[in-house]
Amino acid sequence: MNTPNVEAVKLDELNCWRIRHGQAEVLVAQQGAHILSYQIDGQPPIIWLNDKAVFKTGKSIRAGVPVCWPWFGKFERNPQSVQAMYTGEQPAPAHGLVRAMDWELGGIESEADGVKVEFKLPYPEGGLPGWPHQVDLTLTLHLSEQLSFSLTSHNRGSDTVSLSQALHTYFAVSDVRNVHVDGVNGLNYIETLDDWKTNTQQGDLHFAGETDRIYLDAPPQLSIVDAAWERRIVLTATGSRTAVIWNPWIDRAAALTDMDNDGWQRMLCIETANVMDDVVTLAPSASHTMGVSIDSKPL
Repeated sequence: MNTPNVEAVKLDELNCWRIRHGQAEVLVAQQGAHILSYQIDGQPPIIWLNDKAVFKTGKSIRAGVPVCWPWFGKFERNPQSVQAMYTGEQPAPAHGLVRAMDWELGGIESEADGVKVEFKLPYPEGGLPGWPHQVDLTLTLHLSEQLSFSLTSHNRGSDTVSLSQALHTYFAVSDVRNVHVDGVNGLNYIETLDDWKTNTQQGDLHFAGETDRIYLDAPPQLSIVDAAWERRIVLTATGSRTAVIWNPWIDRAAALTDMDNDGWQRMLCIETANVMDDVVTLAPSASHTMGVSIDSKPL
């Protein structure tokens, strides 16, 4: 059994952990329990660490795997059952409430085939700001020959809670214009850039412009095929029936202060999600786990 190597590091204002097992390395920030990067020795990165990401206390990070919870995206686009959970007087921020909060390291354990790391969200008295519900949140990471991570919500309150969520993963690619996603052929998707119309995917997904789609009833497995890097990144999801695929392209990236103007070429987001009619409803004492396993395979 390999002994995991765990090193505490700091990126500007943020406390982080660099975790190695065998030839694999993952970097995680305490703020947001945010996986920042994942790479295997001698290979290109698998999870994208944006060169211009900002590592400041209280600021969400545009890189890696942001945790979007207890709602995803623009609040007003969420189902009414999710919106009803929020009682705050301030406008609800996009992508929820936990991306910029410090999580607690629950523990690091060696396992037969890797290492397990657990993060827990400390629960403020009275719940999150504007969200007074008693739901415990845990992010569990397994690093072995592949990387798996999952988000578990446990309702320990007396009321039923509805939430949407996503593991907003930025994948590193050689050039998004020359990769494609397979596993989506025939799926219905919501085209958010065209008045949220529903369309049907014909063939694999190739990229020739800004993309922001919600794929409905997605299969458990999708792949990013990257011929230039001679690899296929295989994503296997659990507890999720929706996948959000996003790339900002030229104009949107130019408007982002925390991304290089050409940064869009080097990344592709495929987000494991529970959104739209796939939202999570938790009865008292109920739990739900959504996760994804990421495996890089040669073409």
